[in-house]
Formats: sequence, structure tokens, C-alpha cells
Amino acid sequence: MIRIKARAPTARGAVLPMVWGGVAVGYKFGCPLAQQAGLGARIVTSAVFFAVGTGLVFHVRRALLRELRQARRVARAAQSVVLRPLPPRLDGLNVAAAQLSADRGACVGGDLYEAIATEYGVRVVMGDVRGHGLAALGTVAAVLGSFREAAHDEPELGRVLRRLDRALARHLRERARAEHPVAEEFVTVLLLEIGRDGELAAFNCGHPWPYRISGTSVEPLSHVDPLPPLGPFPLPTDLEAHSCGRLLPGDSLVLFTDGAEEARDAKGRFFSLPAALRDAVRDKPVSPQSVLRTVFTALLHHTTGRPTDDMALLVLRNDRSRLRCSAPFTPAKPPLFEGEPEAWPGSQSTGRTR
Repeated sequence: MIRIKARAPTARGAVLPMVWGGVAVGYKFGCPLAQQAGLGARIVTSAVFFAVGTGLVFHVRRALLRELRQARRVARAAQSVVLRPLPPRLDGLNVAAAQLSADRGACVGGDLYEAIATEYGVRVVMGDVRGHGLAALGTVAAVLGSFREAAHDEPELGRVLRRLDRALARHLRERARAEHPVAEEFVTVLLLEIGRDGELAAFNCGHPWPYRISGTSVEPLSHVDPLPPLGPFPLPTDLEAHSCGRLLPGDSLVLFTDGAEEARDAKGRFFSLPAALRDAVRDKPVSPQSVLRTVFTALLHHTTGRPTDDMALLVLRNDRSRLRCSAPFTPAKPPLFEGEPEAWPGSQSTGRTR
């Protein structure tokens, strides 16, 4: 579990309050004016103690702001490790992802995602931890850490899902022993596998189905009822991946967390993600980066820049038209030089562009 500890007060930080306190005590007992009962003496005494109180308030405020900046730096560092930036291409797929946290102070949320090219195909996970902010970061780290190992180790997608379920249960047990019992903790998970021929297989545990973009058409990938979220209920004994057809060359998948579709405006109206996606693909050419830019701009406009829930989007576009499906799998090598991630106003970007 990731913990953020506040720095202990230093001797230097306690000097100023002691000085202000010494001034107040010295004036009260050492200054003859403070012993007088006249109106002028009372006004001077009140001014002295007001100045002392104001100084202490400003000192405390400065110390709190310093601690807040430190917490934000730690949160950003933790996010860069847990939600590491995705490569721009994975085995012929163009990839972009971004996360927007509702907790501005923490800069992190409870959403998780990862995409990995393996010998079994490109495997993708998208999930949503109950709650948001720093409290959910440990759960995100536990699930993603398990997925990054299991995606390469397990030939069957169902066994990957069982590894995630065991990792979450172990994390919750350790957290309960270290802190306190966790009530109703759960994680929604969408586990997806994209074969070399574009064949799609998925497990959905309480998560929204992604949208498939084909030309200017935007449709849900499936309408099958999902399994329960991970955590409260055990997985079924027999797990069989749901076949979702094929991702043809030029088609895209948009994975998201429910914060995107549950975002409301000032009048309580929900955000229409399909409408935003249709706007994104109305003009050509379409790239995952342009889709994210259009959707996040519309989201921030809809919520007036104040989303109430974490949200994450991950877009994968099949650019394998020039690749042979029989080509052997070769793990992609990281580039020698990497550019800065593209950012949208008010969002924490993890997509990379070239």
C-alpha cells in the first residue's frame, strides 16, 4: 500500500510561533502600558495582541500550504508510477489514454487502465475503484500490478481475471489488518483481448461496455449483462470470455469509466458520451488523440470545469492494414527519446503523441 506521511514539525518551523508568543507575554508582564486601565492603554494592548494573532494565523496558513504542495508532489509522483503513460503504438494499434481526477488536491483518482502487447494479443484492462483520491491509490496499484504480471503469464483471459480477483482480495485483507475493516470495497473491471486478426474477447465485471467507432458510427461493443464487480462476490466457477466480433482496420474502441457518462451539468443533465464521440469522428482524419481532446473538452464544458467523479478514457485504433496477420509477435522497444504527454485543460494526461 502506498502511504503519504506528513513531515514532522521542525525546530525552525516552531521558532516564529515562539517569538510571537514571547512578544505577547513580554508586553503583558513587562510593559508598564499594559498594566494601565485607561482607554488608550487598552487600545494599544488590543492592537499588540491582534498583531500577534494575525502573525500566528499567517504562519499556520503558510505551513499548511507548504504541506499541501508536498502532498501534491508526492501524489503526482505516485501517479506517474501507478498509472504510467501508455506507448503511442502497441502491436499495430494506435493508443491514447487520459485520466481526469475529481480530487484536485490529490491529482489522482480511483480509475485504472493499462494496455500490454503479449504473445496472446494486446490485453487491456479498464477499471474503477470505489471512491477517489489518495484513498483509492493502493487498490489501483494492487490491481494494476497483478494485471501487468498475469497478462504475460496466463494464456487464458479467464485466468488473468482470477489473478486480479485474488490480488484484490489479498490487498483488502492486508489493508484491514493494517488500518481498519473496509466496508463494501469493490472494483469494476473490463478485461479485453485483441488478437492479431482483430478478434475481440472480453470479461466485464460491473463496468460500462466500451464504444466501437466504425467510420462515423458509434455503437456499444456489447449489450450482454456484466458479471458483478470484483470484491463483494466470488467469480463463477466456469469463466468463458465473451466474443465481441472483430476490430477491423480503421475501427476504434473507446473504453471509459462511469464518471464520463454520469457527469452532470448545472441543471442535472447527464453528459452524452456517444454524442461527443460522433462529434469527434465527424471530421477526418480521426486519431485517438483527437478523440480524447474532443471528448475531454466537451466534458469540461458540460461540468463547467468541476467534475464530481473521476473519469478515464482509453482509445485504441486498429492501424494494422499494412501488417500481415501471420507476422510473429515482437515486443515493442521503447523509444530512445520521448516527448512530453499532451494535456487538456484541467486534466492529467497520460497519452503520448508524436
